[in-house]
Amino acid sequence: MWILGQHDEGYKKTRKSILELVGNTPLVELNRSLPDDIKKKNVKIYAKLESYNPGGSVKDRPATRMILEAINSGKLTKDKVIIDATSGNTGIALAMVGTALGYQVELAMPANVSEERKRIIKAFGAKIHFTNPLESTDGAIIYVRKLVEKYPDKYYYIDQYNNDANWRAHFDSTAVEIWNQTEGKITHFVAGIGTGGTVMGTGRRLKIFNPDIQVIGVQPDSPFHGIEGLKFIETSIKPGIFDENRLDRTMFIGTDIAYQRARELSRLEGIFVGQSSGAAFEAAIKIAREIEEGVIVFICPDGGEKYLTTALYDYD
Repeated sequence: MWILGQHDEGYKKTRKSILELVGNTPLVELNRSLPDDIKKKNVKIYAKLESYNPGGSVKDRPATRMILEAINSGKLTKDKVIIDATSGNTGIALAMVGTALGYQVELAMPANVSEERKRIIKAFGAKIHFTNPLESTDGAIIYVRKLVEKYPDKYYYIDQYNNDANWRAHFDSTAVEIWNQTEGKITHFVAGIGTGGTVMGTGRRLKIFNPDIQVIGVQPDSPFHGIEGLKFIETSIKPGIFDENRLDRTMFIGTDIAYQRARELSRLEGIFVGQSSGAAFEAAIKIAREIEEGVIVFICPDGGEKYLTTALYDYD
């Protein structure tokens, strides 16, 4: 049993920068939220809680890696403004990392992203360019490309969708943490697909640890969906770092069930998450129903506090 006061010794250390707190997020076994038929099996489902990163999401990992690599390569200098397209979480992460390192940040994002995300980005001092919500993140990508083409000397384009530092951040951190936290017992890894960085990087490293580990990517089940942060790849600009051939399986999840599962995590486990976490949880449940034993780990990319003004938590 976990007892208050029995923490990792890392909490005693002082830090020279907020960026030293990126990574090493907790893995929590689910109990009350699991359907009864799964509870009868020798199957465990764990949630990797990325909201424990200082910027509140899994995107802190690649944002830190992409910016630091750009600085170390000499391509990002103090006279350049960091810019990228985002659905929200990467924007928050880039704004936080940029501020911590003393760089200006500008972001393009669909105008219909949650109000909380907009305010957090502004709180970190970044400038936002709002794009057509009907064009999703693809519209933001096109907008940034045109802006960078027009002002090449002003901007450093992070380009998270095509930046190998994105998936390498997970190759070197997320996968290693999960392997160690499960003591090498993980059998299935589940993550939503946005840029593809999380599932690509984590999946590649887990396959090195054990080629039998199943890597599952999660997408919305239609182009028009309400799962912020995830892409329906078939009708979107395909991220350059995403390769579906590296997945063992892709699962398509509906918006309604993603919302339901996110709410169940909040109400039954006390784990407050966003809708993409609910989509990954539903995929994990489907997998658990197909097997008799195993250890399933799914990524919870962020917390629910960024969605309080959205339909996700708009209920009595």
